[in-house]
Order: sequence, then C-alpha cells, then structure tokens
Amino acid sequence: MKKLISMTLAAVSVVSLAAQKKFTYDDLAGGLFYARSVYGVRSMNDGEHYTTSRDGMILKNSYATGEVTDTLVDVRKLSPEIAFSNYEFSSDEKKILFTTNVKPIYRHSFTADYWIYDLETNKLTPLSERGAQQVAQLSPDGRKAAFVRDNNLFWVDLAAGTETQITSDGRFNYVLNGIPDWVYEEEYSFSRAYEWSPASDKIAFYRTDEERVREYNMNRFDHQLYPEVYKFKYPKAGEENSVVTIHVYSLEDGKTVRMDTGEETDQYIPRIKWTVSSDRLAIFRLNRHQNNFDVLLADSATGESRIVYNEKNDRYVERIDYETVTFLPDGKRYIVKSEKDGYMHLYLYSFEKGELNRITSGEWDVTSMLGLNAEGDRVYFLSCETSPLKRNLYSVKLNGKDKKRLTEGEGTYSIAPSKGFKYFISYFSSTTTPNIVTLHKSDGSVVRVLEDNAALRKRLDEYKVPVKEFFTFTTSEGVELNGYMIKPNGFDPSKRYPVFMTQYSGPGSQSVADSWGIGWESVLVQEGYIVACVDGRGTGFRGEEFKKCTYKDLGNLEVKDQIEAARYLGSLDYVDPARIGIYGWSYGGFMALGCILKGNDVFKMAISVAPVTSWRYYDTIYTELYNGLPQENPEGYDNNSPIHFADRLKGKLLIAHGTGDDNVHIQNTYEMVSALTRCNKPFDLMIYPDQNHGMGSGRNHLMRKCIEYVKANL
Repeated sequence: MKKLISMTLAAVSVVSLAAQKKFTYDDLAGGLFYARSVYGVRSMNDGEHYTTSRDGMILKNSYATGEVTDTLVDVRKLSPEIAFSNYEFSSDEKKILFTTNVKPIYRHSFTADYWIYDLETNKLTPLSERGAQQVAQLSPDGRKAAFVRDNNLFWVDLAAGTETQITSDGRFNYVLNGIPDWVYEEEYSFSRAYEWSPASDKIAFYRTDEERVREYNMNRFDHQLYPEVYKFKYPKAGEENSVVTIHVYSLEDGKTVRMDTGEETDQYIPRIKWTVSSDRLAIFRLNRHQNNFDVLLADSATGESRIVYNEKNDRYVERIDYETVTFLPDGKRYIVKSEKDGYMHLYLYSFEKGELNRITSGEWDVTSMLGLNAEGDRVYFLSCETSPLKRNLYSVKLNGKDKKRLTEGEGTYSIAPSKGFKYFISYFSSTTTPNIVTLHKSDGSVVRVLEDNAALRKRLDEYKVPVKEFFTFTTSEGVELNGYMIKPNGFDPSKRYPVFMTQYSGPGSQSVADSWGIGWESVLVQEGYIVACVDGRGTGFRGEEFKKCTYKDLGNLEVKDQIEAARYLGSLDYVDPARIGIYGWSYGGFMALGCILKGNDVFKMAISVAPVTSWRYYDTIYTELYNGLPQENPEGYDNNSPIHFADRLKGKLLIAHGTGDDNVHIQNTYEMVSALTRCNKPFDLMIYPDQNHGMGSGRNHLMRKCIEYVKANL
C-alpha cells in the first residue's frame, strides 16, 4: 500500500508546466476533476460476499476475487418492472425491500412506494396499495414489515398480506408516530423513529406530540399565481419542544406499553436501541441543557426502566449517535464512546458492574467506532492519533491491549467493513492524492486495488491544479491554529497577492484536513489569488477543551481567530494586506458577517451564504447545545449577533439565501438586510426562490456569482 500511494504522489507531483492549461468553474461543475469511487457495496451475512446494484440488477460479488458470483435479481425481468433507488435485505437474505418513487420532505425524510421481492418464489409485491409510505423496514425474521403513513405506524404480515394499523392519533403538525419531528431529524440525523425487536415480535417507537411547538411559515412560489404558505413545527432556541414518549407494541396481543423515561417531559430522547434481547430496550436520554446523559434499560413488557449509564459534563455531552453505545453479543457488556477524559475514547462497560476498562487512551480523538470482529473480541475504529488532520484505521482488543494500525498512508481514510470485519474497503485520499479505493483483509493486508483514479491523475497533469500547503501560526493569545493555503502556479514570493479566505468554523467541525478535493475557490487561484483556510478555536479533533472553549459565546473567539488569521496572512511578504476577503456558508456565513463587521479594518470584502444572523432564530437542539438557553445566556446570543453590528460595515458584502431554506430560515437574511438598510450601508443580495439550505438548482449560479464577485471586489 505504501508503494502504491508513493507512486500516486509522484505521479501528481511530477507535472509538466508547459502542458498545463486553465480550468473554469464550468469544468468543475461538469465533472472534469470528478474522482471515481466504489459505491453501493453492501456486505452479506457471511462476510465473504457483498452486493452491488447495476442496471436494475442486484449482483452478488466475492470479496476475495471481486468476481460476480450470482445475479440475485433483475428487476427488468419482473412484473411489474420497477425503477428502484434503494434496496434492503431481510436478515435471512431471503427477501428484498425496494424503494421507488421517492419524494423528499426534509434532509433525510421522504415518501415512497415500497415493494417486497421474495428470492425463493421470484415474486414481487407492493408493500401497501393504500397510499405512499415512509421509512419502511423488514423485520429481522423477514416475515413482516413496518412503515409509516400519514404520521401513523403500521405493520404488514407478508405471508398473509394483511396490514395492521398500530396507531391512529397521527396528524401533521400535531402528533407523529414512528417518525421524528423536524428538529430531531435535522440534529439527530434519523428519519425512522421505530425499531423492530430482535425476535420480530415487538416494535419500539417514538410518539412525538408537537402541538405546543410554534409553527414557522414559509412561502412556496413554484411559479404559481398565488404562492402556498407551508407551515411546519420548528422549535427555536428557548422555545417549547415536542413532548417525546417511547412505546412498545406487541404483535402477539396488539397491546402498546409506554416506557418509563422519567417525569420530566422537557428533555430529549436522541436514540433507542434494542439489546440482544426483545425483553430489554435501551433508551438514550438527555436533559434540556444536554449536559446530563443517561442510558435507560427498560423492560419492554412492563415499561419499567433503570439507569445503567450516566455521564455529566460542565458544558455539554457531545452529540449522541448510533456509535455512542454499542451492545455486545453476550448481552452483558457494551462499549461507550465518550470524551469524559478530555478526548473522545472507547470504554468497556457491564450492565451489572459498570465500567470495566478503557479500550483506548491518549491525547487524540477516536473519530468513529466501526464495529467488532466475528469473535467479538476486537474493536475497529478510526482516529486522528497521528495528526488532527489525518485519519487511520486501528484495531484493539476489548481489554485495551494489542492495538494495531491497519492503514499505512499519510492522509485520510474512511472504511466500509464486511460483516465481522473479515474484509474492509479502504477509501484513501490526501491533499495531493485523489481517491484510492483498496480491498483489505482484516489484518490490513491488501487484496487488490478497486479504483486508483489513473485517468484523473493523467488529467491533473494537463491542468494548473492547486495544491494545499499546510501551515500553523500562533495567535496573540498564544493559541496555535492549523491552516492551509493554495498559491497560484508560478508563484513569485517577490510579488504581493490578494488572499481569499474560506472557512466554516462551527463547533466540532474541520475544514483543514489532509484530504483531496478541488472546490470552486480553486478557480480563483488560477486568477492570481491565494486561497487560505484556518480552523480556529471551537473546531474539532484537538480535544475537548479546544472545541468547547466557545461554549455559551458562539461567534466571539471564532471571529477573533479568523481576524488574527487574516492579520497573520497580511503580514507575509507576498500578501497584499489591503486585499483580503472571506467566505462562508451557514455557520460559515454567520462567521463571514462577523468578520467583515468586527474586522472592518482587515477584510475588504465578504460573501455570506445562508447565514445565521442571530442564534435566537435557530433551532433548540443545536443552538442550546453550544450556546445554552437564551433565557439564561442572553449575552451569548446578542453580543456576537451580526445584526447588532451592521453599522460597522465598510467593505463590499454579498449575502445569498434561498427562500425555501427550512433549516436556516431566510428570516435571518431579511433581518440582516433590515439592519444594514437602517444603517444606510450598501451591500449586494442574491435571493434564490424556493431553494433550500444547499441552494439546489441555484447552486451553480451562485458559485459563478461568487467568483465574479471576488474578481470584481478583491
């Protein structure tokens, strides 16, 4: 593997300048530098085979040889013929659930038509014919399925073809069963809010009462004569949340039991998970301040629960996700991912005895807990042990001994394991190396190369390709920050160049990383600009203190660090300090505004896309996690809000926003516009009707506008 990566580095580095030519944003948008990869690989139960989807077929492939060993289904030969966008096997791999006719709702949610294919009978049947469904899932035994329609939960007996309604009180903007509300979906990243029990005899589900949550109204134009007003429940910081309760439905007797999650209703339930037993359901519970985390173990028959794990933090407990707690097959132990010692690490716990031992330790973060081997005695994880800018794969025994590094390249890895980690697919890149995809055995040895992007490397030789150069500098407060810059080809240190800074800067994020990519800003490098990026305080993978020092003061230290970064860059002999600009999207848009207003003597121009302009306008879970409640911390909300500093604007400013942004509402931009006009400050504004937070079909138009704006004003 080392040899392969070294050869790739050399191929990218040895560039014939005479043969290089410029590229445009249209080249980028058209995929000129698109890095090929390996998508849709799904491990089968035996850990020796995986499936892929191609031309309406689901193919069975061998990990060892890469050869197709079987065509499991060809939907083109079925009646009716369907066009599926996703598929899921039953646990016994005898049935397939197909997803068709997808219609998006929010970031993760959608409605669809689902179909069941029986591999033994070669029969394809619709899951339900009574209307579109959401979040359908097969039961572990493959004999049943569940789904949500019109905010109610249903289950289907596949053999009998019968459909049973579990709940009946579902109603849009009032009660949701089996699906989360907007803020849970956005911040906890799930759309299916129910779980089949291991024995397929019970379904645990969320009931979300959002009646007390206030509505946000959003115009939908859609080229209609009269725009539609779309109303949805959106809890803003300090406002009331939905009341979430957890219930277990028994298929045997049709009874539903409510689980005991405590008397407090102003709290969060970010996850539920069955243990290996259908008798015990784990419920993850957080208080409203998100600094007290419990794992409850509930009796699914009675609803009685007890706390088996508790973690408190003076500021906040890091986001709860599926990796936070992993239950082991013995039914007695579990692994917790926690930064309770100041860095994110893995710990082994017992239901009865509590903490047994640390699994990992050191002044570095575990970034992802990937799973265990088939024997259940080794855990696999990604970490930034070698550098906060890099990721590597390791394995270690549950007792914390015999840790092994399984990847060798200097850059960033992501991993797709087979069942039981018999094999894993590695996706590697670095600043100079486009995506290399390789298949490995569990010990890290390479089986074969799946994709080396040779064609892309050849194309890179023909163009003036920007290359990131990492640097560090120390602020006036003695804080060392990581950054990168991209210099124009033919860079002359005796000349002075304008600098365009890009950043995101949100809590726990990372923009300065040793990974490959060519963004729209790279077009500017060819026009004689230096592009730079600095990760300031509050960003991730440098331990808890570096990340959480911005707690209850969002936009203060982060803006200071970007201003200091601009001053540092401006002090370099080859930088023109009078021509420094900054750009950001979402949290980065909030930052870009703060920088040009508070750093009006440093920044000549700024571009702010879909910005938060007051954290009072953003949702409860995200905002209160990092900034506390506005009732308790008004200064943290108002002292750094850009709308209160509009009078400081001196440079050129472009703000862009989509009217259909359900996440960071356009209200933020409208309030900023009001503040700027009250102060009689000139600025530029781009509004994209009906476009969401990612700007949808307007994105390419916006990126071209940004390039033009930088060239005109920097």
